[in-house]
Amino acid sequence: MIDILLCGCRGVMGKMIAEIAASDRFSSKVRICAGVDIKEGNGEPFPVYRSIDNVTAPVDAVIDFSHPSLLTDVLAYACKYSVPIVLATTGYSAEQKKEISAAAEKIPVFFSPNMSIGVSLVSELIKKAAAALGADYDVEIVEKHHNRKLDAPSGTALMLADSVAEADERELQYVYDRHSERRPRSKNEIGIHSVRGGTIVGEHDVIFAGEDEVITISHSAGSRKIFAFGALRAALFISDKSAGMYSMKDTID
Repeated sequence: MIDILLCGCRGVMGKMIAEIAASDRFSSKVRICAGVDIKEGNGEPFPVYRSIDNVTAPVDAVIDFSHPSLLTDVLAYACKYSVPIVLATTGYSAEQKKEISAAAEKIPVFFSPNMSIGVSLVSELIKKAAAALGADYDVEIVEKHHNRKLDAPSGTALMLADSVAEADERELQYVYDRHSERRPRSKNEIGIHSVRGGTIVGEHDVIFAGEDEVITISHSAGSRKIFAFGALRAALFISDKSAGMYSMKDTID
Protein backbone atom coordinates (compact mmCIF):
# COMPACT_ATOMS: atom_id res chain seq x y z
CA MET A 1 0.00 0.00 0.00
CA ILE A 2 1.37 3.41 -0.95
CA ASP A 3 0.09 6.82 0.16
CA ILE A 4 -0.38 9.32 -2.67
CA LEU A 5 -0.55 13.11 -2.65
CA LEU A 6 -2.87 14.11 -5.52
CA CYS A 7 -2.29 17.59 -6.98
CA GLY A 8 -5.29 18.93 -8.88
CA CYS A 9 -7.57 16.63 -6.90
CA ARG A 10 -10.72 18.66 -7.62
CA GLY A 11 -10.26 18.78 -11.38
CA VAL A 12 -11.92 16.34 -13.76
CA MET A 13 -8.94 13.99 -13.82
CA GLY A 14 -8.19 14.43 -10.13
CA LYS A 15 -11.70 13.35 -9.18
CA MET A 16 -11.47 10.36 -11.49
CA ILE A 17 -8.13 9.26 -10.04
CA ALA A 18 -9.52 9.52 -6.51
CA GLU A 19 -12.57 7.48 -7.51
CA ILE A 20 -10.55 4.73 -9.19
CA ALA A 21 -7.99 4.65 -6.36
CA ALA A 22 -10.87 3.75 -4.03
CA SER A 23 -12.19 1.00 -6.33
CA ASP A 24 -11.64 -2.72 -5.81
CA ARG A 25 -8.95 -2.70 -8.50
CA PHE A 26 -6.64 -0.33 -6.59
CA SER A 27 -7.88 0.09 -3.01
CA SER A 28 -5.54 -2.60 -1.66
CA LYS A 29 -2.55 -1.02 -3.41
CA VAL A 30 -2.92 2.76 -3.15
CA ARG A 31 -4.53 5.37 -0.92
CA ILE A 32 -5.06 9.06 -1.64
CA CYS A 33 -3.91 10.44 1.70
CA ALA A 34 -4.05 14.15 0.79
CA GLY A 35 -4.83 16.48 -2.08
CA VAL A 36 -3.90 19.94 -3.34
CA ASP A 37 -6.28 22.24 -5.20
CA ILE A 38 -7.29 25.91 -5.22
CA LYS A 39 -10.98 25.03 -5.76
CA GLU A 40 -13.44 24.78 -2.89
CA GLY A 41 -13.91 21.32 -1.39
CA ASN A 42 -16.72 18.91 -1.98
CA GLY A 43 -16.51 16.39 0.85
CA GLU A 44 -13.34 14.55 -0.16
CA PRO A 45 -12.43 11.67 2.19
CA PHE A 46 -8.91 13.11 2.57
CA PRO A 47 -7.52 16.53 3.59
CA VAL A 48 -7.16 19.05 0.76
CA TYR A 49 -4.71 21.95 0.87
CA ARG A 50 -4.74 25.11 -1.22
CA SER A 51 -0.94 25.07 -1.41
CA ILE A 52 1.44 22.14 -1.59
CA ASP A 53 3.67 24.01 0.87
CA ASN A 54 1.07 23.32 3.58
CA VAL A 55 1.10 19.53 3.15
CA THR A 56 2.55 17.89 6.24
CA ALA A 57 1.39 14.27 5.95
CA PRO A 58 4.11 11.81 4.85
CA VAL A 59 3.50 10.46 1.34
CA ASP A 60 5.05 7.73 -0.80
CA ALA A 61 4.39 9.36 -4.19
CA VAL A 62 2.92 12.45 -5.83
CA ILE A 63 0.58 12.47 -8.82
CA ASP A 64 0.33 15.90 -10.45
CA PHE A 65 -2.68 16.47 -12.69
CA SER A 66 -2.93 20.20 -12.04
CA HIS A 67 -1.48 22.95 -14.25
CA PRO A 68 1.96 23.68 -15.77
CA SER A 69 2.19 26.93 -13.76
CA LEU A 70 2.50 24.88 -10.56
CA LEU A 71 5.41 22.76 -11.76
CA THR A 72 8.16 24.59 -9.85
CA ASP A 73 6.32 24.29 -6.53
CA VAL A 74 5.42 20.64 -7.08
CA LEU A 75 8.98 19.68 -8.00
CA ALA A 76 10.36 21.64 -5.04
CA TYR A 77 8.10 19.71 -2.67
CA ALA A 78 9.04 16.34 -4.19
CA CYS A 79 12.76 17.12 -4.06
CA LYS A 80 12.56 18.50 -0.50
CA TYR A 81 11.01 15.30 0.82
CA SER A 82 12.66 12.91 -1.69
CA VAL A 83 9.28 11.73 -2.95
CA PRO A 84 8.78 10.07 -6.38
CA ILE A 85 6.52 12.11 -8.64
CA VAL A 86 4.23 11.32 -11.57
CA LEU A 87 3.81 14.33 -13.89
CA ALA A 88 0.60 13.83 -15.87
CA THR A 89 0.07 17.47 -16.86
CA THR A 90 0.71 18.64 -20.43
CA GLY A 91 1.71 21.97 -21.94
CA TYR A 92 5.16 22.36 -20.36
CA SER A 93 7.56 24.85 -21.92
CA ALA A 94 11.12 24.00 -22.97
CA GLU A 95 12.42 25.69 -19.80
CA GLN A 96 10.04 23.68 -17.64
CA LYS A 97 11.20 20.46 -19.26
CA LYS A 98 14.71 21.42 -18.18
CA GLU A 99 13.38 21.79 -14.63
CA ILE A 100 11.93 18.30 -14.86
CA SER A 101 15.23 16.87 -16.08
CA ALA A 102 17.09 18.59 -13.24
CA ALA A 103 14.67 17.15 -10.67
CA ALA A 104 15.16 13.66 -12.12
CA GLU A 105 18.79 13.83 -11.04
CA LYS A 106 17.57 13.91 -7.42
CA ILE A 107 14.32 11.92 -7.35
CA PRO A 108 12.39 9.41 -9.49
CA VAL A 109 10.31 11.37 -12.03
CA PHE A 110 7.67 9.65 -14.17
CA PHE A 111 6.93 11.99 -17.07
CA SER A 112 4.70 11.09 -19.96
CA PRO A 113 2.54 13.38 -22.14
CA ASN A 114 -0.05 10.59 -22.21
CA MET A 115 -0.80 8.16 -19.38
CA SER A 116 -2.37 5.54 -21.65
CA ILE A 117 -0.43 2.31 -22.07
CA GLY A 118 -2.08 1.99 -25.49
CA VAL A 119 -0.53 5.26 -26.65
CA SER A 120 2.85 4.03 -25.45
CA LEU A 121 2.45 0.91 -27.59
CA VAL A 122 1.40 3.05 -30.56
CA SER A 123 4.53 5.13 -30.07
CA GLU A 124 6.68 2.02 -30.37
CA LEU A 125 4.80 0.89 -33.50
CA ILE A 126 5.38 4.31 -35.05
CA LYS A 127 9.12 4.06 -34.49
CA LYS A 128 9.19 0.74 -36.33
CA ALA A 129 7.06 2.09 -39.17
CA ALA A 130 9.20 5.22 -39.56
CA ALA A 131 12.41 3.18 -39.62
CA ALA A 132 10.99 0.79 -42.23
CA LEU A 133 9.30 3.35 -44.49
CA GLY A 134 11.88 6.14 -44.35
CA ALA A 135 11.92 9.13 -46.66
CA ASP A 136 9.59 7.53 -49.22
CA TYR A 137 6.59 8.30 -46.99
CA ASP A 138 5.33 11.69 -45.82
CA VAL A 139 4.23 11.78 -42.18
CA GLU A 140 1.22 13.76 -40.98
CA ILE A 141 -0.26 13.70 -37.47
CA VAL A 142 -3.85 14.69 -36.71
CA GLU A 143 -4.94 15.04 -33.09
CA LYS A 144 -8.49 15.72 -31.87
CA HIS A 145 -9.60 16.82 -28.40
CA HIS A 146 -12.54 18.42 -26.61
CA ASN A 147 -13.24 22.13 -26.90
CA ARG A 148 -11.91 22.94 -23.42
CA LYS A 149 -8.35 21.73 -24.00
CA LEU A 150 -5.94 24.65 -23.64
CA ASP A 151 -2.76 23.53 -25.39
CA ALA A 152 -2.32 22.73 -29.07
CA PRO A 153 -0.86 20.62 -30.45
CA SER A 154 -1.36 18.05 -27.74
CA GLY A 155 1.59 16.72 -25.78
CA THR A 156 0.78 13.30 -27.17
CA ALA A 157 0.98 14.53 -30.77
CA LEU A 158 4.42 15.96 -30.07
CA MET A 159 5.47 12.72 -28.38
CA LEU A 160 4.39 10.75 -31.46
CA ALA A 161 6.24 13.18 -33.73
CA ASP A 162 9.33 12.67 -31.58
CA SER A 163 8.93 8.91 -32.06
CA VAL A 164 9.05 9.39 -35.83
CA ALA A 165 12.03 11.72 -35.60
CA GLU A 166 13.89 9.31 -33.34
CA ALA A 167 13.62 6.52 -35.89
CA ASP A 168 14.39 8.66 -38.95
CA GLU A 169 17.97 9.50 -39.88
CA ARG A 170 16.98 12.83 -41.43
CA GLU A 171 16.69 16.13 -39.57
CA LEU A 172 12.93 16.57 -39.52
CA GLN A 173 10.99 19.81 -39.13
CA TYR A 174 7.64 20.03 -37.33
CA VAL A 175 5.16 22.11 -39.33
CA TYR A 176 2.02 23.27 -37.51
CA ASP A 177 0.36 25.64 -39.94
CA ARG A 178 0.41 25.58 -43.73
CA HIS A 179 -2.31 28.07 -44.60
CA SER A 180 0.23 30.84 -45.21
CA GLU A 181 2.60 28.63 -47.19
CA ARG A 182 2.45 28.62 -50.99
CA ARG A 183 4.93 25.85 -51.78
CA PRO A 184 5.04 22.09 -52.19
CA ARG A 185 5.51 20.01 -49.05
CA SER A 186 9.19 19.29 -48.37
CA LYS A 187 10.35 15.74 -47.62
CA ASN A 188 11.72 16.58 -44.17
CA GLU A 189 8.44 17.80 -42.71
CA ILE A 190 6.15 16.25 -40.12
CA GLY A 191 2.79 17.99 -40.33
CA ILE A 192 0.91 18.29 -37.03
CA HIS A 193 -2.74 19.34 -37.05
CA SER A 194 -5.10 20.07 -34.14
CA VAL A 195 -8.89 19.73 -33.97
CA ARG A 196 -10.87 21.04 -30.99
CA GLY A 197 -14.55 20.30 -30.59
CA GLY A 198 -17.31 18.86 -28.45
CA THR A 199 -16.39 16.26 -25.88
CA ILE A 200 -13.73 14.32 -27.82
CA VAL A 201 -11.57 12.65 -25.17
CA GLY A 202 -8.56 12.19 -27.39
CA GLU A 203 -7.86 10.80 -30.86
CA HIS A 204 -4.51 10.60 -32.64
CA ASP A 205 -3.83 9.48 -36.21
CA VAL A 206 -0.29 9.12 -37.57
CA ILE A 207 -0.44 8.99 -41.37
CA PHE A 208 2.37 7.58 -43.50
CA ALA A 209 1.50 8.67 -47.04
CA GLY A 210 3.52 7.06 -49.82
CA GLU A 211 3.11 6.53 -53.52
CA ASP A 212 -0.21 4.80 -54.14
CA GLU A 213 -0.72 3.77 -50.50
CA VAL A 214 -1.47 5.26 -47.09
CA ILE A 215 -0.73 3.62 -43.75
CA THR A 216 -2.49 5.04 -40.68
CA ILE A 217 -1.73 4.12 -37.08
CA SER A 218 -4.45 5.35 -34.73
CA HIS A 219 -5.39 5.55 -31.09
CA SER A 220 -8.76 6.62 -29.72
CA ALA A 221 -9.55 7.18 -26.04
CA GLY A 222 -13.15 6.29 -25.18
CA SER A 223 -12.90 7.60 -21.63
CA ARG A 224 -10.55 9.55 -19.38
CA LYS A 225 -10.45 6.50 -17.14
CA ILE A 226 -7.52 5.11 -19.12
CA PHE A 227 -5.43 8.10 -18.06
CA ALA A 228 -6.41 7.66 -14.41
CA PHE A 229 -5.51 3.96 -14.56
CA GLY A 230 -2.19 4.87 -16.15
CA ALA A 231 -1.34 7.51 -13.52
CA LEU A 232 -2.02 5.09 -10.66
CA ARG A 233 -0.01 2.35 -12.38
CA ALA A 234 2.81 4.86 -12.80
CA ALA A 235 2.73 5.77 -9.09
CA LEU A 236 2.96 2.11 -8.13
CA PHE A 237 5.77 1.55 -10.62
CA ILE A 238 7.88 4.50 -9.53
CA SER A 239 7.34 4.23 -5.77
CA ASP A 240 10.45 2.08 -5.24
CA LYS A 241 12.66 3.35 -8.05
CA SER A 242 15.92 5.27 -7.78
CA ALA A 243 16.39 8.81 -9.10
CA GLY A 244 15.95 9.16 -12.84
CA MET A 245 13.47 9.83 -15.63
CA TYR A 246 10.80 7.23 -16.35
CA SER A 247 7.89 7.01 -18.80
CA MET A 248 5.08 4.68 -19.85
CA LYS A 249 7.54 2.86 -22.07
CA ASP A 250 9.38 1.63 -18.96
CA THR A 251 6.23 -0.06 -17.68
CA ILE A 252 5.86 -2.25 -20.77
CA ASP A 253 9.50 -3.15 -21.51
